[in-house]
Amino acid sequence: MFAKAFRVKSNTAIKGSDRRKLRADVTAVFPTLGTDQVSELVPGKEELNIVKLYAHRGDAVTVYVSGGNPILFELEKNLYPTVYTLWSYPDLLPTFTTWPLVLEKLVGGADLMLPGLVVPPAGLPQVQKGDLCAIALAGNRAPVAIGVAAMSTAEMLTSGLKGRGFSVLHTYQDHLWRSGDKSSPPSIAPLALDPPDLSEEKGSVQADSTVQGDMRRLTLEGEEQEEGEVQQRCGEKSLSEATEDPSVGGLNPDPTDSKTLQEQMDELLQRCFLRALKYRVKKADLPLLTSTLLGSHMFSCCPEGRQLDIKKSSYKKLSKFLQHMQQEQIIQVQELSKGVESVVAVDWKHPRITSFVIPEPSPTSQTIQEGSREQPYHPPDIKSLYCVPASMTLLFQESGHKKGSILEGSEVRTIVINYAKKNDLVDADNKNLVKLDPILCDCILEKGEQHTVMKLPWDSLLNRCLEKLQPAYQVTFPGQEPIVKKGKICPIDITLAQRASNKKVTVVRNLEAYGLDPCSVATILQQRCQASTTVTPAPGTKDILQVQIQGNQIHHLGRLLLEEYRLPRKHIQGLEKAPKPGKKK
Repeated sequence: MFAKAFRVKSNTAIKGSDRRKLRADVTAVFPTLGTDQVSELVPGKEELNIVKLYAHRGDAVTVYVSGGNPILFELEKNLYPTVYTLWSYPDLLPTFTTWPLVLEKLVGGADLMLPGLVVPPAGLPQVQKGDLCAIALAGNRAPVAIGVAAMSTAEMLTSGLKGRGFSVLHTYQDHLWRSGDKSSPPSIAPLALDPPDLSEEKGSVQADSTVQGDMRRLTLEGEEQEEGEVQQRCGEKSLSEATEDPSVGGLNPDPTDSKTLQEQMDELLQRCFLRALKYRVKKADLPLLTSTLLGSHMFSCCPEGRQLDIKKSSYKKLSKFLQHMQQEQIIQVQELSKGVESVVAVDWKHPRITSFVIPEPSPTSQTIQEGSREQPYHPPDIKSLYCVPASMTLLFQESGHKKGSILEGSEVRTIVINYAKKNDLVDADNKNLVKLDPILCDCILEKGEQHTVMKLPWDSLLNRCLEKLQPAYQVTFPGQEPIVKKGKICPIDITLAQRASNKKVTVVRNLEAYGLDPCSVATILQQRCQASTTVTPAPGTKDILQVQIQGNQIHHLGRLLLEEYRLPRKHIQGLEKAPKPGKKK
């Protein structure tokens, strides 16, 4: 369920009544927990948040977060523990055991097939179809996944341990786990009857052959799911084959494993590609050099702490990857000049683009969050630029520029000065005046001035020229390539709104344009303002999120943006609506 990124709808502090209800629900669902353990899991006074989110398939999920870690989640009115909770209470659920190399497939979204189970000498735990179960790895009782039994224990044994055993809901290393502190499973000693740790050296040929026999039965092959989606598969391999074959993770996973890194890089590459197309590249940017797509757009879409390296993907080259995307009819690539490819068309209505959402960063990894050990947020460098319109191409073509060329103000001044001098337009009697030839007249004069204005001072000429050019801008984030866009950069917009309950709310949008994550900003404001916050799509937009905070919180917002993030005031509008001293919010 959480194999892919989810979208957060809201993140609010829990109310006292909801806290009491949650305790009662936990007691009812997990009767083995004592009163003290329930109070420990759902603390009485410590911070506890309710996060409402949508999983990648659209399921509405409620997550309860305590101490920065998700502890429980609710789906269709059913309450489930997370792996963080199971590590504190490993005996909370009946636990089944599988082999370590299966974990990678479970994290990727696969269900657990019965051939992958390790059957202990005492037999499998007794469960009924639909029971909630924990899944651990051989050698460690700390659960790494939770799932729902697809059949009873008796049916599992009758089937000869074939078929699907468990529908997996949540795993260690999935996106729900990533939203916490990302700690690793503790080492919990197996019970006396548990199978030996596979990392230990086998003491006899008989033990080794037993393990190999079990491993030959290891498979995640399964029938197609009801939705028609074929489950992910792990072919049957013996222990020695699995260790030697680089396509299968070893029993002690190596971070340099080629396939594992390749799969991760393929996923990252596609994520950056889709994010760039959905949130950065506009129709006006086309045709777009493929090198610019990668350098100016895809690299800047790479999540914090990750590095995009196409050579480590299965595609190896950008051209091969883009060919694959073209085969999926997401883009069209053409060689507009010899040896230089450009993206000439994008299908922004393609399902892969429309369904893409930005992965939710972990609260502990957000670079702008308080107390973070990572590099803090630094504002981008924003520079005003100018774009040559069709009406002024004659003035700029002598200097090698054409319609759509992007120039800095200093470049415009140099081009105009050189044009005047080259065409002998500087007034011989007054060097401060410039005579207007037909090209200058057409480019900078209004229709009513065509026959009345013959000369202009240098400053007037240059200012008029800048005014006639179309606006553009360049944004450069620290350590990233500059991003150039046409038009004016939208300021961070702060407004006050009144809801039906007659309560005021503060709404802020356009944070993404300045490299700020709306969910991160919402979390900080919730803590500082002690008010509920929500993050929703901005009305009338497709790719902009807005943060809504209860009450007039413009004063807090202004301090955060101006003093901590050091954003220029000219890029923020609405600060004047902050409450006056002594006035009720």
